[in-house]
Amino acid sequence: MDLLRFITCGSVDDGKSTLIGRLLHDCAALSDDQLAALGAEPDFAHLLDGLSDEREQGITIDVAWRYFGTGRRRFIIGDTPGHEQYTRNMVTGASVAEAAVLLVDVRKGVLPQTRRHAAILALLGVRALVLAVNKMDLVGFDRARFEAVAGDFAEVAARLGLPAPVAVPLSGLTGANVVIRSNNMGWHDGPTLIEALEAIPAQDDLGAERPFRLPVQGVLRDGENRRAIGTVAAGRIAVGDRVVVQPGGFASAVAGLWIGEQPVAVAEAGRAVALSLAGDVDCGRGAVIASAGDPPPVADRFEANLVWMGDEPLLPGRGYWLQLGSQSVTAFVQRPKYELGIETGEKLAAKTLGPNAIGVAELSTDRPLVFEPYADSRALGGLILVDKESHATVACGMINFALRRTANLHWQELSVDREARARIKGQHPRVVWLTGLSGAGKSTIANLLEKKLHAAGRHSFLLDGDNVRHGLNRDLGFTDADRVENIRRVGEVARLMTDAGLIVITAFISPFRAEREMVRDLLEPGEFLEVFVDAPIEEAERRDPKGLYAKARAGELANFTGIDSPYEAPDRPDVHIDTTAVSAEAAAERIARLLLEPHED
Repeated sequence: MDLLRFITCGSVDDGKSTLIGRLLHDCAALSDDQLAALGAEPDFAHLLDGLSDEREQGITIDVAWRYFGTGRRRFIIGDTPGHEQYTRNMVTGASVAEAAVLLVDVRKGVLPQTRRHAAILALLGVRALVLAVNKMDLVGFDRARFEAVAGDFAEVAARLGLPAPVAVPLSGLTGANVVIRSNNMGWHDGPTLIEALEAIPAQDDLGAERPFRLPVQGVLRDGENRRAIGTVAAGRIAVGDRVVVQPGGFASAVAGLWIGEQPVAVAEAGRAVALSLAGDVDCGRGAVIASAGDPPPVADRFEANLVWMGDEPLLPGRGYWLQLGSQSVTAFVQRPKYELGIETGEKLAAKTLGPNAIGVAELSTDRPLVFEPYADSRALGGLILVDKESHATVACGMINFALRRTANLHWQELSVDREARARIKGQHPRVVWLTGLSGAGKSTIANLLEKKLHAAGRHSFLLDGDNVRHGLNRDLGFTDADRVENIRRVGEVARLMTDAGLIVITAFISPFRAEREMVRDLLEPGEFLEVFVDAPIEEAERRDPKGLYAKARAGELANFTGIDSPYEAPDRPDVHIDTTAVSAEAAAERIARLLLEPHED
């Protein structure tokens, strides 16, 4: 018998856990001790509400998975949360499900969270949908009420591009039309819930007719022999078949196949395999071995649907870790094209995405990714974004397509390179990045430092925060998103200046660690010198050279660092200057000595 993995979802209190408990009970899928624990008046919801917090609150928080079977099929069922704040858990469940049972309380009809879950199911490509119109016993098994709810949801499904749902009137509490057909709803000539689940066609999108795809999880080495290991994501492969390794497009042939330690001639989708290639082909974790005749594309710019799962909003321009299968890169998310209005399905203008929001945005990566559109392949089209500081998963995404305009852009080979430019200046390019609160003394130290470098015959350039905002960044404000973009632009300019062989001095508050690390990553190792110009906020406020703290305290200046916007001090700066103990002159002299020291090539 084939296996169907499905989830239940819907608005809170629509009865998901109770329905699943009833389904397991009526399919004889409960053990004797579980039956005994239910007692004479069973509360089926507690079969799945395993977390203590769930029992206390009477809600589902985590995704609870259960296995059961009938005479016709095996099932893995997941009970997902209904509360909006646990949307991320629902997304986790839907991302690995083939089908969904979406519950609606017949008394309440289609609610905003019903539409939210339907939108997520559409984005995640769930291929079959059963609409369970629950609690029919509470409306006297009224056919008109059922048909009104089913009709309303059919319109929602059609607008979202979901598969046409199979609507089932039922009662999870009494068991009516769950497994046993109810005499109270003789007017319903469709399937019961279990019949609807048994009738969903077996998954065939990973069949042998699709091109072969093997995302490489790792490499086993035995002397000179190397075997790429992973799970076949699509298609089939046989010893002797021609393949290519992406990225790179390296051609080869399959020299050997193993499942476990057993040599095999053929492997199909869903099997964990080890595979050896003919010849000396570079193939490590993150690569994809694919059919030679139809390899997956490679790109570094995409449009993707995003479900934002972070507690803090998306910061466009910030670098996040992007994980796609076994590939890991840094990705930068642009300002969203739009946010999806859950209530109406409209495309709403958006500058960012807040917790549990769904939108569409462009992403760029620091290295090319092997991908396929999510509609064609979950394995090569589904991604997550991870915050570099907290290591929390902040979004899941579904790639729609690559932005092909990048195919027309190529690096121009230049006869004079950065090494030649630095050599003629007799210096090593560096970026001296002064960070700290407003009033800490960054600009004063930066100005003195440049004077010392100039006197020593060094070629330098000073980028000051206020000066840059008069020109390059005059269009940016002081929101968190604008601060991120401010530093991204300055970082790119500083990198270009190091290509010219210059020593670049910057004086920016640059409040976020992630953006300072982003600039460090743009440069060659050893070229970024982070200088923490440290002054307690009380001291910086006492100096208040521009009167900004006073304005912020008076509510006349919003998003001011240290007052109503955070400052993330460096954990391990290359240079730490305590301006309450060291003069600006001494600080500049200390940094200058570091820059003027002989440099070993």
